[in-house]
Amino acid sequence: MGLASLLSASCSSTAPDEPDEPENAIKIGALLPFSGSESAIGRNLEQAMLLAVEDVTAAGGLGGRPFDIVSRDSHSSQERGLDQLLSLIYTDDVRYLVGPEENELARDIAFEVKKEDLLHMLPGYAAPSIARRDDVGGRMRLAPSPFAIGCALAKYIVSDGVRTANSLSARDDYNTGVSTEFTTHFAALQGRILPSVTFRPGAQTYKDKIEAAFNLDDLERAPAGRTLLAAYPAAASTIVTEWTVRGRPGRWLLGPALHTEVFLANIPQGTLDDDSYGISPSLSLRSECSPKDDTGEKLDCTNWNATAFAYHFSRRWNGEVPFPAAHFYYDGVVLIAMGLVYGYATTGQIITSGHELRQKILELNDPKNDVALWWDLNTAMAKLRAGTPLRYVGAAAEYEFDAYGASQNHIMQRWVIEGDQFRDLDPFDAKCVVQQ
Repeated sequence: MGLASLLSASCSSTAPDEPDEPENAIKIGALLPFSGSESAIGRNLEQAMLLAVEDVTAAGGLGGRPFDIVSRDSHSSQERGLDQLLSLIYTDDVRYLVGPEENELARDIAFEVKKEDLLHMLPGYAAPSIARRDDVGGRMRLAPSPFAIGCALAKYIVSDGVRTANSLSARDDYNTGVSTEFTTHFAALQGRILPSVTFRPGAQTYKDKIEAAFNLDDLERAPAGRTLLAAYPAAASTIVTEWTVRGRPGRWLLGPALHTEVFLANIPQGTLDDDSYGISPSLSLRSECSPKDDTGEKLDCTNWNATAFAYHFSRRWNGEVPFPAAHFYYDGVVLIAMGLVYGYATTGQIITSGHELRQKILELNDPKNDVALWWDLNTAMAKLRAGTPLRYVGAAAEYEFDAYGASQNHIMQRWVIEGDQFRDLDPFDAKCVVQQ
């Protein structure tokens, strides 16, 4: 069966562009950046979540009840976003939260998640790491942590023959964390760290920061073999543009937050074509990959699963393409729905405790369980309603979690920019000795 036929048969994609709020729905709260500096990504992530609720509702919902997304705007702001998060909890009365993208906001809401015993699904790259088990409330992280990303960045450039490195990073929790983990791992792998530079986003110019990162005030000193640019697209695009004006000194290593069309659209075309590359979580499944050498680190992977989801998404949203992060947001909604359906089948009640729901999701995603496929949710939900535990093979990953609720995903993707588009290169396994 062809891809189009398979998805047409397996997934719902006939709902109206803006579905009406259904009655008696199981509400999932979403805090997304619809305005402010990160606004370009918000709608795309919401579309992924709306698609997920359509799919799980079409697969039977929860005891016949539909699922629904209640979205609020974080305004890309810590203060205003916190007000909206509190409104989701205390005005909209949601028990299950997805997001936010902003690391600081996710930390701010931790007290309320515990106090109200909510399930908090964190799909974003910048979500806080989870390294403790809580007895009240349930947090789950879907994307690789800054530890995993930093390790992957360091391991790859060492294998590429780079011996000196530094970073130019934004002063926010996520990008600072990625930069710190990168330099720590690079030093542990016998690389030499040159002085790194930090900056506050929102400046009109980053000229002095670029000069410091690339030793432009001392032309007798060579720049680092790679300089990690750890920032969000708005600031990073300005930096790359100013770097281009300065003659493109040195070589960039691009952080995962820059694998987005927003960054691509705001840098001069051709600027990064020569010798810069980035690393992000791969959207290839473990089962789609096989080792290319004796080390087991270089992988030969297919991307049928990611391509299938992109087709499903674009068919539903008039040809739009999902951002990489949207795959994780879709999965976050489906994981919540699976946990609720399985919990209802095994307890006879709708689970409202975040702690209990997280335990059900962890129970489902045991490696020994049979699989539930995102593109065949009708079959998966029928088995869950019968009380059969299934682990989820989603749009972004085959999920397996540690005891704290953090996804164990360490397949990374190297990518380059050619003209006005990204081109993915071979994935690699960046598993580290210690995982967070």
